[in-house]
Amino acid sequence: MDNIISKLYEIIKESSDLIATEESIQLYMYEVFTELLGDIFIHVNQTIKEQKQQEGWKVKREDWKTVQFIFGPVRYRRTLMADQENQNHYPLDEWLGIRKYQRHSPLVEVKVAELASKCTYRDTAETLKEWTAVAMSHQTVGSLLKRVGEAQAREDEEMVIELEESAALPGGKKVDYFYAEADGVFVRGTTKKKSLEVHHALVYEGWQKNGKRVSLKEPKAIMTTKKTAGFWAEVQAFTATHYALQHAQIITNSDGGPGYTADKFQETFSQSNYPVLNQLDAYHIFQGLNRAFGVQSNLFKQNIHQALKKHDLEALTIWLDTYESTLEETQAVEKLASFRTYLLRNWDRIFDWREKVEQVPKDARGLGAMESNQRHISFRMKKRGMHWSEVGCEAMVKVKQGILNQTLREAYLHQQTRSTRQQRKVKQTVRVSSLMHQKTRQSVGAKKGTIPLYAPHSSAMGQLIKSFR
Repeated sequence: MDNIISKLYEIIKESSDLIATEESIQLYMYEVFTELLGDIFIHVNQTIKEQKQQEGWKVKREDWKTVQFIFGPVRYRRTLMADQENQNHYPLDEWLGIRKYQRHSPLVEVKVAELASKCTYRDTAETLKEWTAVAMSHQTVGSLLKRVGEAQAREDEEMVIELEESAALPGGKKVDYFYAEADGVFVRGTTKKKSLEVHHALVYEGWQKNGKRVSLKEPKAIMTTKKTAGFWAEVQAFTATHYALQHAQIITNSDGGPGYTADKFQETFSQSNYPVLNQLDAYHIFQGLNRAFGVQSNLFKQNIHQALKKHDLEALTIWLDTYESTLEETQAVEKLASFRTYLLRNWDRIFDWREKVEQVPKDARGLGAMESNQRHISFRMKKRGMHWSEVGCEAMVKVKQGILNQTLREAYLHQQTRSTRQQRKVKQTVRVSSLMHQKTRQSVGAKKGTIPLYAPHSSAMGQLIKSFR
């Protein structure tokens, strides 16, 4: 500690301004941290090696390895050992949870993925270089994001497999009402004139107020570029794992497009004892209305809107026919015909779910949160000339999903080679207290002394000293 204080004093004295002082101190602290952590790893390696030797493992050689941590590269020595079956191991790396050929710490990999989900790979690399001791290329940023995203994807796949193999539904949280919305977002692929569809589902328990602001209660997202069947399998596995929906009323919302029809919701939430309510998304109805009648308000548009609100098919047909008779352009007629077909095909789904249930929950609101939540995908993955490979697109949306659901780090660590069982074994193998243990010095007992008295023994101070004897 004295050496660190002396070094800091020297840096402050030699620096010309406070900015240079802080930068120099930061670099120095990075050096101190990396050196100390490297020494600790070497001590841990020695402890593990001795125990493995007692178990019959043989030492083959000593190697050096460098791992990039958030505060700098840590270089340490590890031992290559052969077990009783002559299989090679680096016990220290297994204890730390470091994969073979891994060059970045778990925190660095997860932080890079989280940052890359919000800005470009190049911006991520520049930000890391400016604010941390991590320096890497934008290609490395992309590789790390794919690795972390694949961990979340494997976690979701295992959840689906576990549900398929289980004999009964897992117990989860019980709710009276459960809400689900689904839609797709298309992003540009690397193949010319080919897009990739990101399937996106949003599930939540209702709404909650914070002052005047209303937000979704316990919102969770499921995103993937898999085919429709794989997407709905993940939605079903996620909801069945976290919720017990047997006695819950399910209310769903979608635009009715391919892959997001009412039967998909019914099949996915078939565990509920009640029929699944599926309404047509109001945003897409309004979008179709503007496409057919224009954005400006007019008599036809207002009356058609009222017919939809009252669910009056006869009035809707009259106003559509009347408006069609005023059209002269073929393109306008085609737009109106497309809108009419869309409404008639989904007529039974045009309703407000609050009019379909017997007891409307307190603070119930209309559905339609999906469109605003699509920005998590569109803001990062669309425009600006971006093109995505299938692997990169899946990894990105899985990282997005993990961040929104707060499961990314847990999924990443679970997919590392260090399992829960290994972690328990690790705690038994190496105890930090044994590494930091210092031999105690022999006690010399209590030291003797006297209190000088500069007054008569008969005085008050003299009497007090006598009481101590």
